[in-house]
Amino acid sequence: MQPDWSAAWDKASSTAVGKSNEQRWQRVAVDPVTVQVVGGALRAIASEMAELIFRMAYSSIIRESRDIGAGLIDFHGRQICESDSTPMHCGSLPAYVKGVERIHQGHYREGDVILHNHPYHGASHSPDYGVLVPLFIDGVHIGFAGCTGHMVDIGAANPGFSVDVPDCFAEGQLIDAVKICDGGQRVQGVWSLLMSNVRTPEANTGDLEAMIASCELGRDRFAGLTRKYGLDVVMTCVEEWMDYSERLLRQRIAEVPDGVYQAPDGWLEDDGKHWGEPLKIATTVVVSGSDILIDLSGSNEQVSTGFNCPFEGSVLPTANFAVRSCLLPESAESLGVPQNDGAFRPVHVYAPKGSIFNPNPPRGCEARFTQINRIPDQLMLALADVLPGAVTAGNSANVSCFVYSAESDAGADDYWVTVEVNEGAYGGSLQSDGLDAVDNLMANTRNNPIEEMELTSPLRCEHYELQDAAHGAGKWRGGIGARKIWRFLAPTHASSTGDNRSIDPPRGLFGGASGRAGSVTHITANGDRHSLPAKISNHLFATGDALEISLVSGAGYGDPLERDPMLVQTDVENGLLSPDEAKAIYAVIILPCGKSLDKEGTLALRATRAEADR
Repeated sequence: MQPDWSAAWDKASSTAVGKSNEQRWQRVAVDPVTVQVVGGALRAIASEMAELIFRMAYSSIIRESRDIGAGLIDFHGRQICESDSTPMHCGSLPAYVKGVERIHQGHYREGDVILHNHPYHGASHSPDYGVLVPLFIDGVHIGFAGCTGHMVDIGAANPGFSVDVPDCFAEGQLIDAVKICDGGQRVQGVWSLLMSNVRTPEANTGDLEAMIASCELGRDRFAGLTRKYGLDVVMTCVEEWMDYSERLLRQRIAEVPDGVYQAPDGWLEDDGKHWGEPLKIATTVVVSGSDILIDLSGSNEQVSTGFNCPFEGSVLPTANFAVRSCLLPESAESLGVPQNDGAFRPVHVYAPKGSIFNPNPPRGCEARFTQINRIPDQLMLALADVLPGAVTAGNSANVSCFVYSAESDAGADDYWVTVEVNEGAYGGSLQSDGLDAVDNLMANTRNNPIEEMELTSPLRCEHYELQDAAHGAGKWRGGIGARKIWRFLAPTHASSTGDNRSIDPPRGLFGGASGRAGSVTHITANGDRHSLPAKISNHLFATGDALEISLVSGAGYGDPLERDPMLVQTDVENGLLSPDEAKAIYAVIILPCGKSLDKEGTLALRATRAEADR
């Protein structure tokens, strides 16, 4: 008997705002060419906003890793356009607007700049500052230019961040819809309060100035667009694009047979404090007509550390991203499908209150990215049988983010802090191997250049390489995670969030093998090795110590015995597989020279293996 999912449907939320903006303008007739031109201009505005942040920002987490989002939102919080940057940042902007509006109730002035980061009122998590600048056209408030960006430090209990905190107040300053510019005048007292309570005031100042400039640029570009075409035409085109995105996504959802699709239970290693106590991830996907529900009922109860997820700012945009990227990938559409409020409307999410995906305040929720990244991974496992060409095998689905810090020589109140985003790997898919050593799924951030980190921090990278390809075998193998070794040239504290996937490695599909788990190791100056958990809080490394980080590798897709022997040979030539591993895993025989394939021997061995498997 099929479970009754009506209760989950009734309680489900959506990132869509769904309210029309037409009371402040008139909908008019527009031709398709104008819709395309205005749509292109809006997308260009969002892209230019993001590029300005990248060029102006001080910190490497923004300037190099591009951990930001930018776009335009109407006054209800409906997303008009977004930059091609981290999906979490862009998808959460409507929730930031909702959180800000709850305080200001529509009372804005030209020249206002509003700062917000409260994780229980729309922010994706507290280190992600959100800046909103109101858009006024002829004195009428139309919406906001907005951006979000990850700050290096916000005054948390430990530099940068830490998982082992008692509540959200220990995760840093909570800024609840505060005006830092009021009617064009900077509120110096607020600015001073912000920067005197963080360890990295110079970086934070530079990054925040870049975000304000980005929003002001978006405001000015939008005003220019309305001067050229008129507000009624521009906003009518916005509505057309929203309806277009909704229509295409609904068409794709409707092609999936109605039903209830359940992913195997996923598991997280721990909450960053209670070692050896795994946390459950339960994921059910319900398709009904052109609507889809991601139900996270059965997932672990909220935990006492910061390893929880803000529902509005993190879980909702992640669910939308998961459905959109799986069913409507932009690369597959010749016309391009913009990401806006229309694409949010068919997607619904339910997570029980008091669970890790919908915690109660004041539970900490800074370290939420690993759990979030498992949502799209679980969704693809659930839909694999009905959408084999749209999914990947198990991905690393793990954001291994480290913060390195120490007091500088300048004085006890002066710190250096560096945030590093490490890469995982994608699982194999129907037609290709998984991508190697790349941040994946909801993250989409870039790796920090070694040169950048060595230039600004007392660190030296001694190894940075791909691991081998002995795991994640398949007709299309999983991507390979990287391995790094950092040597510390001065005493350094490190904190990290992540999950090594040691108890639940990425899962293979259709005969593919599981991916490789990751590891974190403290190597002392005399060479002793001590295993560390994936989540550490302010762990001390002495001068001469080293940190080895081995990242998770993706899972395989399809039977390894169906892999093209030439691809196996290439992996051997590249040092990713040994000839013995090629023979044992793929039944491919490489001649002793290591560069030639024994075709006849391979055919015979594969026939023998296939017969034995019957």
